[in-house]
Amino acid sequence: MQQRNKEPEKGYWSIPGGKLEWMETFEDAVKREVKEECGVEIKVEKLLGICDHIVKNENQHWVSPSFLCRITKGEPKIMEPTKHTDMQWFDLHALPENLTITTKHAVKHYKEEEG
Repeated sequence: MQQRNKEPEKGYWSIPGGKLEWMETFEDAVKREVKEECGVEIKVEKLLGICDHIVKNENQHWVSPSFLCRITKGEPKIMEPTKHTDMQWFDLHALPENLTITTKHAVKHYKEEEG
């Protein structure tokens, strides 16, 4: 996870993500965003779920799909230091409390999937 250094949810821990570019598929966007933010190439395994990412105090509403992915090449590192202040791996059962809305939903969907 990466600790966000900008709004929305500045200071919260988040999985990589971002906006779609024109005519880009969800899977291509995930691959591009992870490469831009973490410097690794990934394989998208499957869709975990979709989240309404509503940040009321900022009047923002995003629709955020979460995907299960595997790193296929490279070692993760912070590629955009103005956007992220830290990067860490966390045990699924010892996550920080300050998770972004989308990350909370992704973890919930993953746990439901794994049973």
